[in-house]
Amino acid sequence: MVQRMSNWRRVLVPGGTYAFTLVTEGRAPILTSPVGRSILRQVLCDCRRTWPFDIVAVVLLPDHLHTLWRLPTGDCAYPRRIGWIKKEFTKAWLAGGGAEQPVSASRQRHRRRGVLQRKFWEHCIRGEADLCSHLDYIHYNPVKHGYATCARDWPWSSFHRYRQAGVYPEDWGCIVLEFGDLSDGCGEPGGFG
Repeated sequence: MVQRMSNWRRVLVPGGTYAFTLVTEGRAPILTSPVGRSILRQVLCDCRRTWPFDIVAVVLLPDHLHTLWRLPTGDCAYPRRIGWIKKEFTKAWLAGGGAEQPVSASRQRHRRRGVLQRKFWEHCIRGEADLCSHLDYIHYNPVKHGYATCARDWPWSSFHRYRQAGVYPEDWGCIVLEFGDLSDGCGEPGGFG
């Protein structure tokens, strides 16, 4: 099933696993602030109570979030979840005194706020290799952006859970590489496919 949003197509696979990226407006560094983290944690918990999904992986950076979700069997309503999360995060951020980026007259007419970007990126996972590639991308992202020298050094990442489960070694991602040289997926050394 494909949903059309303006000129944007979204692939809707019931029970699918998806990678998402959400970005703050103007790349404002608000998500890793104590208030931003607290609001996001609460909004995700509230959303999962209403519309369940599993968080397979996540990394939170100051200005964006990468996450992998697995939806329940028969459910493909991730746009509803993402929209609700963005709306509730924005309301709570502004109610808590958080700043927003400048908003154009057009955005004001459409009742848009300057906290999170309107659109989001999604990708439907297409198998084990694709899943492993996205896990690696998510967990390496703090190193890629220069926030940490090793994946283990970034506190807001599911890397720690995967390392404890033996998926990644302690020193995985401790050198700056071109992402294409990172691995075959799920922490295995080699060429990234």
